[in-house]
This record gives sequence, C-alpha cells and structure tokens, in this order.
Amino acid sequence: MRVLVTGATGFVGSRLVPQLLAAGHDVTVLVRDADAYEAPDGVRVLEGDLLEPGSFRLVAGAGETPGQPLDRLLEALDVEAAYYLVHSMRAGEDFAERDRTAAGTFAEAAGAAGVDRVVYLGGLGEAGEEGDLSEHLASRREVEAVLAGGEYDLTTLRAGLVVGDGGASFEMVRQLAERLPVMITPRWVRTECQPIAVADVVAYLVGVLDAPATAGGTFEIGGPEVLTYGELLGRTRRELGGRLLVVPVPVLSPGLSSRWVTLVTDVEPSVVRPLVAGLATPMVVGDDAIREHVPVTLTPLEEAIRTAIGGDGTPDADGTETPAATAGD
Repeated sequence: MRVLVTGATGFVGSRLVPQLLAAGHDVTVLVRDADAYEAPDGVRVLEGDLLEPGSFRLVAGAGETPGQPLDRLLEALDVEAAYYLVHSMRAGEDFAERDRTAAGTFAEAAGAAGVDRVVYLGGLGEAGEEGDLSEHLASRREVEAVLAGGEYDLTTLRAGLVVGDGGASFEMVRQLAERLPVMITPRWVRTECQPIAVADVVAYLVGVLDAPATAGGTFEIGGPEVLTYGELLGRTRRELGGRLLVVPVPVLSPGLSSRWVTLVTDVEPSVVRPLVAGLATPMVVGDDAIREHVPVTLTPLEEAIRTAIGGDGTPDADGTETPAATAGD
C-alpha cells in the first residue's frame, strides 16, 4: 500500500516508518525540515509545514518540485493511506490553535487528493465528575473531530501514557522516579492509567492497515496492566534499582505541581504544564474491541520500562510505599 507518514521525525513516527517498510508498504514521509531527516532507503520525502499551505515540495525519491499545495503531491504520488502524527505541544502555549489549523489543512488536502484512509493516534480520557478534559486532552479530541470531517475513512487509536525512550510523558515519569526517592505529590498519583509500550502502539498502527473493519472506527489501546501514576513511578524507580516513598498531599494545585515537575526534570515547561494538567483524568481502556481486529502480544510493563530506560535495574522490595496516614487525602 502507498502510505504517507506525517510526524515522521517524532517519538512514534520515527519508529513507525521502519515497521511499515518491513511490512512491505511503499512509504512517503512529510517533514518540516528535510535536511534534518535521514530517510531510510526507499522512502520518499515531502517537505512542508501544515501551517503554511503551498509550502510543500518533493525533495527525495523522484526528483524535486517547487512549493505547492499538499493535495497535488498526494494525488501525484497516489497516496492510499496516511498517518496523522502531528502534535505541536512543544511549540508553546498556542499549541491547541496550531494543531487545529494543521489538522484542517491536512484533512482538506487528503480528501481532495482521494486518500482512502487516515489513521490518527489520539488520547484516552473522558471528562469526569470534577470537570472537563485538560486543554491537552481536549485538543487531542478536537484534532480527532477535525480529521473526522475529511472525505476518507478515519481510524482513530486512543492511547494513554506511551512508555518508550524519547516520549515526553514517560521521560517526565522517569526523571521524577530517578531524582526523587521521596516524593511529595498531589492527588494525581492516585489516578489510574494503562501505560502501553511504544512498540505495541506501532504494532497497532501498522496492523489497522490490514484490518478493513477498523476503517471509520475509533479504538482504545493500552498495555496489560492498570495501575496508578504513583505505582508507575514506583515501578520505574524499581527498574532503576531503588525504592520510592510517595507522600500524596491535597494542597498541590496543577499549577504548583507543574512548577515542581519543571524544577525537578529537564522536560520543557511548555510540555510539562499541559501534561500535568491531564494527570487528573483516568486513562484506562474501556473497550478493547481493537484486539478482535489487530492481535498484538502486549509487552509486560516492567519490560517496557526496562527497554525505555535502557537498563536492567535490580528490583528492591515492591517499589512504592504510600504512607497510610496520607493515602486518603
């Protein structure tokens, strides 16, 4: 199948391209800076910015073309399916507007070019009793809605925290676990999540192309375990070779919590703020229908963490302790 991958330089996209090639697909990637992208053999490269219509050009694989609308290139390349993995959260506080605009540009171009299917990786999470989704999660859902308006079949995969080297959410978890053996935390340490290994996310993304029944559907994907963020921090600390004492307190607001995380970790503040705001929302799979269409052997959590941190930490006791006196705060 002739496939386009947007966001090919990102955490997921960079892993997806080789697996699509291995599955026998003809792959084209869309990147903003072709000079900074080392294309695997046989991959065509489109350069352009979805915030700048008319900026697109083919720079590898079949000669070069001047800047032009994206739909013309997609039609010329006869793209059958496309992955939308664009996310501008690292670009600053206006990420929601940027993502909305980029998704609209892409949806219009893909529809005009006659692309049959678009696959989007969105986020788990539903608004609970305490309020609406965070800005980050609401933006992910808004992008999904924009893409759903295109003239093609949209397949949406919703995932929570993706465990892997280079992922912003897991990097935040890893650095907190590594640097703070005793952690005073807000209530979000008791929020449930269902982390999934990045390799399993990629397997689902590749697999839906061979599962026609997934066209036009929305599916939730997650790993083999449901646990709290506090337990995830403890598991990560254990794989790093130590123990973690978690002390939850009710007085840390999301704003104060994000400042604290920014001080402790090297993750960009523009990324920390929206991620922390979303930690109050449970991210657990409620419907595992995807497993009927795409069989994936899920990676055990400890193995996923170990692979992500690049080591084989020696477990010490059970990883996390939460003092009983504060567990009900």
